[in-house]
Amino acid sequence: MDFGKLSDISRVDFTLPPDHPDTLPLLSKYKSGAGSSTPQVYIGLPVWVNKPWVGAYYPAGMPEKDSLLWYGKQFNTIELNSTHYHIPNQSTIERWRQTVPQGFTFCPKFPQLISHESPLSRSLDLTAAFCETIAGLEEKLGDSFLQMPPSFGPKQLLDLEGFVKFVPESVPLAVELRHPDWFVDNVASLELFEVLEKYRVSTVLTDVSGRRDVLHMRLTSTTAMVRFVGNGLHPTDYSRIDEWVARLKVWFDAGLQKLYFFVHEPDNTASPELATYLIDRLNKACGFDLKPPKRFVQAVQGELF
Repeated sequence: MDFGKLSDISRVDFTLPPDHPDTLPLLSKYKSGAGSSTPQVYIGLPVWVNKPWVGAYYPAGMPEKDSLLWYGKQFNTIELNSTHYHIPNQSTIERWRQTVPQGFTFCPKFPQLISHESPLSRSLDLTAAFCETIAGLEEKLGDSFLQMPPSFGPKQLLDLEGFVKFVPESVPLAVELRHPDWFVDNVASLELFEVLEKYRVSTVLTDVSGRRDVLHMRLTSTTAMVRFVGNGLHPTDYSRIDEWVARLKVWFDAGLQKLYFFVHEPDNTASPELATYLIDRLNKACGFDLKPPKRFVQAVQGELF
């Protein structure tokens, strides 16, 4: 992910911002009705094909066509970016659904033809077709997400409201916004979050070096979607994860019911390692039993003497 990436992070303040004042009240509002059920926690990556993982997180000699099969054995969700560039056909959707195990969820990104090429109100036919297609994932459909371009600002709130109202409830939705005015204009942000909360649409929290403003820490539903962009396993990657675990513990205690956390790294080769660190820390802090990815240890032929 190139959005917000910096070549020099030496002056970046990676401190996690405080919660938006309305986040904990929102969670507590739903906590009483949720009972004591264990939260659903999904941790994954933005790709399932990565050659360096073969022999490390995938079996040595594994053909590339089996990448999703083995990815599904290691993680329980995927940030499905391929749908941003084209809508898959039903046979592809069915193949994906059958390849991964029960409990796995796909989180499809809405096509750029919908989010980037024209006003949302002019894309409703295509939106209906896309929603119908990804509904074929059935129980393995997680939250979809709509990533809007930096040009999409507060003046287009009515367009966004009409869109989220149009998306069927059977397609859970999260929205990622990038125009700076959403985060510096208090009236615009208030109106935005009211709309998303009204339709139970989640927000996407993007933790990236060069755009700390988009880390607004406002939840609008009992689902949180976090897109974390690391810097090649720099020490701050780990300290940032530690802060996230502490914050997520607060949110889970307050009533957060579902978490999607996607780990990005440059070329994503190191993403499984940081995801493993996250899973280990969440298990210890929250008492979860999340399964970390397993590394394949390659046999080394020993000497006879």
